[in-house]
Amino acid sequence: HINTFVHGIVRAGRGYHLDLQEIPQGTGSGFVWDAQHIVTNYHVIKDADKATVVLSDNTTCEATLVGAEPDCDLAVLRIRTPTDSSASEKQRVLIPLRRGKSYNLRVGQRVFAIGNPFGLDQTLTSGIVSGLGREMRGITGQTIPGLVQTDAAINPGNSGGPLLDAKGRLVGVNTMIASPSGAFAGVGFAIPVDSVVRVVQQLLVYGRRRRAYLGLALAPDHVTQRLLRRPRSELGGVLILNVEPGSPADNAGLKPMYQTDSSIMLSDEIIAIDGTQVSTAESLAEAIDSRNVGDEVQVVFKRHSSPATNQDTSARIHTAMLRLPGTA
Repeated sequence: HINTFVHGIVRAGRGYHLDLQEIPQGTGSGFVWDAQHIVTNYHVIKDADKATVVLSDNTTCEATLVGAEPDCDLAVLRIRTPTDSSASEKQRVLIPLRRGKSYNLRVGQRVFAIGNPFGLDQTLTSGIVSGLGREMRGITGQTIPGLVQTDAAINPGNSGGPLLDAKGRLVGVNTMIASPSGAFAGVGFAIPVDSVVRVVQQLLVYGRRRRAYLGLALAPDHVTQRLLRRPRSELGGVLILNVEPGSPADNAGLKPMYQTDSSIMLSDEIIAIDGTQVSTAESLAEAIDSRNVGDEVQVVFKRHSSPATNQDTSARIHTAMLRLPGTA
């Protein structure tokens, strides 16, 4: 349970709203990342002068901000558990959640959301994965890609809490809902854990996200699987949905898929970065995140020239060299 304060006063409101930016500050959720750190949503701690974390045993700890990534709606807090001579050290050791993977989530898979909806501490709700690869506008106005959609009840106060699989492993961070009334209507969204891991690792080291980028929008794996008619276990690359004008990918001549009057035309499928095969959107993102700003990378891609409804047997392999600029 995370409480935020502005000038010593808890920000609270009498109503709750659909717009992420209008959810009253003052309370949110989070989870233990390691022995010192708590992960939550950026919008939970945005503009706060002070934050306190209440652990599951009702221990209250002051928290300081380590780093935040507003575009991804993630933040990392550092806490220091109070010492108590009458309590054993074991009682004060923070136990982090086990982390699962989100690249292999399936629609229909059972999931559980933990949080503090409407201030009701340690609430557990259950549901299924309703969809994958969703995109929603975040608190900064930027689109957050790759979100996990779930019908597990998520309400104001759940923000920043964990989404768990049936084995209790972290698979996402609950972040927002879509509802005409502002209360839960069966459509909630979580940031996938694979993305969370990449962002949090950088926040712990740099306090912010340092990003080299290609300037691509990538097809989610289940979309690539459907368009290329391949089993998920046989995905050989990542399809390009869109190319940002003026980006390294655009300058290198990479091309996205496009729509004709009769069908979707496939174009470039990235299959390797610097000789390392990339078979999922997440593996490509990891390959780029591991590079430094200014690095030059070799991108190997396959250029398709057929509609998505046909098997393409004439795709040619191409290679391009790209220099990676950074983003603010």
